[in-house]
Parts: sequence; structure tokens; C-alpha cells
Amino acid sequence: MNLENKMKKMGLGHEEGFGAPCLKCKEKCEGFELHYWRKICRNCKCGQEEHDIPSSNEDDRKVGKLFEDTKYTTLIAKLKSDGNPMYKRNVMILTNPVPAKNISIDTVTYEWAPPVQNQVLARQYMQMLPKEKQPVAGSEGAQYRKKQLAKQLPAHDQDPSKCHELSPSEVRHMEQFVKKYKKEALGVGDVKLPGEVEVRAPDENNLKNGGGRGTSSTVGTMEKSPNQKASQYLIFSNEYTLAEGQNWHLKHFCCFDCDCVLAGITYITVNDKPVCKSCYMKNHAVICQGCHNAIDPEVQRVTYNNFNWHAMPECFLCSCCSKCLIDQKFISVEGMLFCSVECKEKMMS
Repeated sequence: MNLENKMKKMGLGHEEGFGAPCLKCKEKCEGFELHYWRKICRNCKCGQEEHDIPSSNEDDRKVGKLFEDTKYTTLIAKLKSDGNPMYKRNVMILTNPVPAKNISIDTVTYEWAPPVQNQVLARQYMQMLPKEKQPVAGSEGAQYRKKQLAKQLPAHDQDPSKCHELSPSEVRHMEQFVKKYKKEALGVGDVKLPGEVEVRAPDENNLKNGGGRGTSSTVGTMEKSPNQKASQYLIFSNEYTLAEGQNWHLKHFCCFDCDCVLAGITYITVNDKPVCKSCYMKNHAVICQGCHNAIDPEVQRVTYNNFNWHAMPECFLCSCCSKCLIDQKFISVEGMLFCSVECKEKMMS
């Protein structure tokens, strides 16, 4: 496959929701544009789920992919157009007659409900959810479900082609991992009413063998940090780095602004995101009130009432007589410094 076709294939994967407005940033975002490997918008850094992307079948495709080649294939249907599995989502419509002279009907549509045979139980389950989390069509709860699905079932957790530059070994390990969690973790949940849940002690043998909660990795190095800030990819490589209390692919420990790799170079944390020194100085550094230049994060500075100065005689000085104020008492007025009341009155008169 030549470079042009590779770029075309990548572009097709990034077309969904392109240009959609951000619900969080409003007009500050130019429109959704998916980063080439981070799962965020390149313009505003918010997630795809934070943008007003028209509802599509993408979520049902992801769930359909999850159920493919499992014992739950009755919950999916193969599309005639491309042969991809599509989740047959259980949409529940509740109809409540409203007494009036002219008969009217109050209808509530849940975009998803548990696919259980006992629909009365499913209805009770949905109604016991907090109102703000009930996935009623067009509601805040429906948006909440969409966000949760994006976090809990990202496409790149089950499809190697959605990941960024996996090696053949990583692809093989990922395929084994997906097969393992489909076999051991898929379908372990059930719908029960309060009081019907049977509490059982964990099986010690099961826990030792990696059972119990989750699918403990026994193939390669399969580790996922729930707080991994960069890509939220599963890690299938034996080599990765630990920084800022998180696990990172070596190629994903990058500047949050320019994507340069940070291994071996100075970086600064801004809002829990690593930023290279160059981008920090250009985009995030505070400005000195004395010289009006950005303050290097590695030099000393003085901060007072949201104003900043280099901790140097030529910057932190009286605005009237230019006396150095380091380790001295001073008066601050709208970013100006004075060594005495006399200097303040002389300057302000």
C-alpha cells in the first residue's frame, strides 16, 4: 500500500463527526477534528463524546464487534452492505395513557435497555436508575450513556487496526487478549432487583489463576492504566515508561501541545498534562511585569496577587525609584511595585 493510500485510509477513519461543535468549549472550538492517535479533538483537546456529533450506528458497530465470534451472536446482525456485525440494541418504549377528554398518550423511549426476556424486570431496572442517567432519547441521560460507552468500550481496545503503529508482536498479543476477555469476562453480568443478589465469597483458586475480577494478563505484558492520559490504549509491549504516576507507550509520552517525544528532555506538567519546555514558554508561561517576557519555569520568580516577576534586581524593583525589592517590604498597585508610600504617591499623583 503506497503512502497516498495509507493517508487516505487514515483520513476515512477520522471523518466521523468532523467539524461538529464542542458542547463544552462552544465557539472556542473550531469544530471536531480527531487527533491522529490521541482520542481527543485536535482543536480544543476535548473528547469525541464532548462534541455534538449526530447519532450514528458507530456505537452499535462497536458493541457488535464485541459480540462477534462469541455465544452472544443472537444479539447482533450482519450488515448486507459491508458484512460488519451490528448490535441489535434493545430499545424500550413505554406508553402511559393520560386521562383527558381528548385521549393523549405519554411515551418514553429508552435508547437502550437490558436484553432480558422479562421486560417487566427490564423496565423496573431502567426506572430505578437516577433520572439524570436514564438513557431517554434526547435527554442528558442519553448523552451520559454515550460518554460512558466511549470510555468503557473504545474501538481501539478490541481492534488492532484502530491503534497507533502496533508492532506485529503487539498485534498478536492484542488478538489473544481480546479472545481471552471475550471468553472469560463477556456476559458475566445479570439484571437483579435489590434483595435478589446472591453474595458469594471469591474462589481462591480462581483468583490465583487470574479469575475473579477482570482478565489478568497471562499473555505478554498487558497492562492498562485507567488514568493513562495520552492515548488510553492498552499496553502490549514489554517496554513502556512510568511518568507522572501513569503508564505510557514510549512513543506516546509526548508533549500535549506539539506531540514531540519527551523521553530524556525537560517537560512541565500543565493541568496534569506533560508539555515540552518550548511549548510551555510559548503557550503557558506567566509574563514578568518588569521585563514583559515569559518566565522560564526553571528560574526563580515572585508572585503576588496574580502578578509575576523574575526574582532579579532588574525586574523586581520599585516602579518609581528602581530600588531592588527582593527581600524587602513593598506596596503593590495594579502590578506596579513601590518601596514606600512616598514613591507610590509620587508615581500616582
